[in-house]
Amino acid sequence: MDIDSKWLEDLLALASCRSFSQAAARRHVTQPAFSRRIRALEDAVGAALVDRSKSPVDLTSEGQLFLLTARSVVDQLADAVGRVRGLQPAKAQVLDIAAAHSLANSFFPDWLGQISTDEQLSIRLTALNVEEAVHQLREGHCDLMLVYYDPLSALQLDAATFPSLHLASTALVPVCTPGADGQPRWNLETDEAVPLLAYTQGAFLGRTLRLMLANDGLRLRLRTHFETAMADGLKGMALSGLGVAWLPRLCIEQELKDGRLVELGPARYQAPLDIRLYRCNLVHKPAIKALWQQLAG
Repeated sequence: MDIDSKWLEDLLALASCRSFSQAAARRHVTQPAFSRRIRALEDAVGAALVDRSKSPVDLTSEGQLFLLTARSVVDQLADAVGRVRGLQPAKAQVLDIAAAHSLANSFFPDWLGQISTDEQLSIRLTALNVEEAVHQLREGHCDLMLVYYDPLSALQLDAATFPSLHLASTALVPVCTPGADGQPRWNLETDEAVPLLAYTQGAFLGRTLRLMLANDGLRLRLRTHFETAMADGLKGMALSGLGVAWLPRLCIEQELKDGRLVELGPARYQAPLDIRLYRCNLVHKPAIKALWQQLAG
């Protein structure tokens, strides 16, 4: 199977632009020539990589998988050429990690301090919502993804292609400020309405919460008072005494310890959350392999 490296770069450009004309312009060739090169790549691979029936164009499922390999090959080739030309130190490596916002702020610093990494390795962290992080991993824009996982709101990732490691456990718990008696200002088990500090539609933790309460009468008594996609934003509103928020316990450990926030019972209103690290096994990068072996061992 003969594959020209420029065809791989063509596919990367098309995946980014989602337009044959724009990708051709980026690659400095005519659109007919660009289209022929994409066809040649598909013939060499033996599969349709581009869904031309959509506008803007999109990659097929086979194309999405092949894109990861293409990006890895192009990056490794550029790295090798750079080393030969003396443009960069032989050991220079960057590890890109996409992490859920709340994990980037609360979990990641301590976790990174507990693992050993090559002194020549540079860690680059990007904080995103879970959906964006998944997209980054699928498209090959990051090396690792650090996110919450829970059985009620499973990520749509094929475990064979995107293996994961369990790093820690926490729970999504309802909290609010205490009253003068030190007890929660609201009660989840009465008939009274409860002011909810809610996640916006589509937020990962919001889906987890909705699934947990789907068959519980409490959801009928929750009155949305404020919405945001960010757990840290809800934490700030909860600390201001504006309502009840469901937050990952690891994000509020200090506030619970010093009594600025208190948990509301009972336990059925808590959802377990795993913290997992994901990779794509189609991407072969020494730094990923070394870290994965360390964590798995």
